[in-house]
Amino acid sequence: MSGISTLDWIALGWFLTAWAGYGWISENSRWAQRGLMGVSHRFRLDWAREMLARDLRVSDAALVGNLMQSVSFYANTTIYIIAGLLAVLGALDQAMRFTADLPFARATSRELGELKLLLLLTVFVVAYFKFTWSLRQFNMLSILIGASPTNPDGEGRERMVQRVAMVNSLAGDEFNRGIRAYYFGLAAVAWFIQPWLFLFLTALVVGVLYRRDFASSVLVALDRDGA
Repeated sequence: MSGISTLDWIALGWFLTAWAGYGWISENSRWAQRGLMGVSHRFRLDWAREMLARDLRVSDAALVGNLMQSVSFYANTTIYIIAGLLAVLGALDQAMRFTADLPFARATSRELGELKLLLLLTVFVVAYFKFTWSLRQFNMLSILIGASPTNPDGEGRERMVQRVAMVNSLAGDEFNRGIRAYYFGLAAVAWFIQPWLFLFLTALVVGVLYRRDFASSVLVALDRDGA
C-alpha cells in the first residue's frame, strides 16, 4: 500500500466515519425520534390502527405493493451498478487513464485505483443487501396484514398495531439505509478525481442528509401536530 498517500487514508477514514456516524445519529441518538424516521413511525402506527378497522384491505395491499415496487427498482438498479463496477475493475488501466485526463485529477497508483473501486463496490453491495432485506420485510408485512383480524379487542388490538407498525418501520428503515448508501456512493466517486474533493463531498452529503432528515419542509408538515 505504499502508493497510497496519507491524505487518501484520511479521506477514506473520514468517509467511513461519516457514513457510520450519521447512520447512528439518525437512528439511535436522542434526536432520532424527532427526525423523519421517528415521525414516520407514528404514521405507521396510525396506518396499522386504521387497517385493523377495515374489513376490506385492498388499499393496504396496494400501498404495500407500491412500496415493494420502489424497493425492487432500486435493488435491480444496484445489481447493474455492481456489474458495471466489476467490469471497470477488469479494465482498470483504461479507467485510470480516463480519470487522469479529467480537470484537477491527479495521477494515482494501481493500488489506489483498486482501493477506490473496492470502496465503491462495498458501498453498493451494502446498498443491495439493504434493499433486498427491505423487500423481504415488506413481504412479511403483506403476510401480517393478511393475517390480522378485523377489529380485535383489548390488548390483542394494540399488540397487533405495534407488530404491524414495527415490521413496516423496519422495512422502511432498511430502504432508507440503502438510499443513504447511494448518497455516500456518489461522494466516493469524487475520490477518483481528488481526495480533497472526496472529503468535501462527504461532508456535503452529511449536510444534505441532515437537512432532509431533521430540517426539511416535509418533516415540518408531518410533525405539525407532534413535537
